Amino acid sequence: MTKKKKIIFLAPYPHGEAPSQRFRFEQYLDMLESNNFDIHFAPFLDSKTWYALYKEGGVLKKITGIIRSFFRRLITIIFIYKYDYVFIHREVSHLGPPIFEFIIAKIFRKPYIYDFDDAIWLANYSESNAKVHRLKAYWKVKYCIKWAGQITVGNSYLANYARSLNNNVIIIPTTIDTLNYHNINTDYNQKIVIGWTGTHTTMRFLDFLVPIIKKLEARYDFEFRVISNQEPKYDLNSLRFIKWERNTEIQDLNQISIGVMPLEQDIWSEGKCGFKCLQYMSLGIPSVVSPVGVNEEIIQHGENGLIATTEIEWEKSLESLIQSIDLRKKIGLQGKETIKSRYSVLAFEKEYLNLFS
Repeated sequence: MTKKKKIIFLAPYPHGEAPSQRFRFEQYLDMLESNNFDIHFAPFLDSKTWYALYKEGGVLKKITGIIRSFFRRLITIIFIYKYDYVFIHREVSHLGPPIFEFIIAKIFRKPYIYDFDDAIWLANYSESNAKVHRLKAYWKVKYCIKWAGQITVGNSYLANYARSLNNNVIIIPTTIDTLNYHNINTDYNQKIVIGWTGTHTTMRFLDFLVPIIKKLEARYDFEFRVISNQEPKYDLNSLRFIKWERNTEIQDLNQISIGVMPLEQDIWSEGKCGFKCLQYMSLGIPSVVSPVGVNEEIIQHGENGLIATTEIEWEKSLESLIQSIDLRKKIGLQGKETIKSRYSVLAFEKEYLNLFS
């Protein structure tokens, strides 16, 4: 029997918690194991520290958790020579300079695979951690790219940046597991639910949408659902907050009739991989999105989704979907087909296997 080759996945967060990890590589782990690879998953943060880090206060818990994480990571790096392949998602350590990446690449001479799905070389942080965000050392990303043997990114904008530092770049979009997870359809006959999902760090993009929702409230009966880790503070009669839970994520999303993904036109948003949009589409939910970054590659306006820029365009797009079940169904089903053919795990299994050949 052929000896299994060993892959270690070095990631910032615990398994199953962070969307970027879940949909960039975690959903490929079973497939890799079935193809005779021995998988080891090594997060920087443990679950206890992960939950503490994104809450207000608890400074002592955060500090002790980070120290514990660095010690655990050091032990992992000492034994990195045991692995045939090293896959790094975003960063080896949550804070600080790229010391561990340097050790892997320059001391152990491991040509690691480096994966990212946001413009992570730019500062982006939540208010709860604003005071320590400089410890993130965003500048380290360029060195992580330079030292990598292979880079995988989620879209062409990220690829262009990476190629300015390293020629070994391939694009693997953030993909959806349409077989085991996003495998149901929204009910087009249910009460209208306009929905958004995301973390508190991106909820600011909804500010633009609030006055539009308020206008539509005066004319139509619908629910405005926000699925997140923190409750929004918007003054809307239609607002309903649902706390994001891993076990109910698909069921909560599936009750959405119209998905929204507003974004600002800035360099951070240009690097986004359209994940919200992909999730909506995978469940047959028609989406309205801002024409920013990869959204314009995913969406063909009027066919598998709607693109809106101004307040008037957003209002008209949402209103047209509220009024017409036929339009919701037509766009929703076409969106689902787009995911299956272009943005599904099944469509990119070969590319992931090729990374480890």
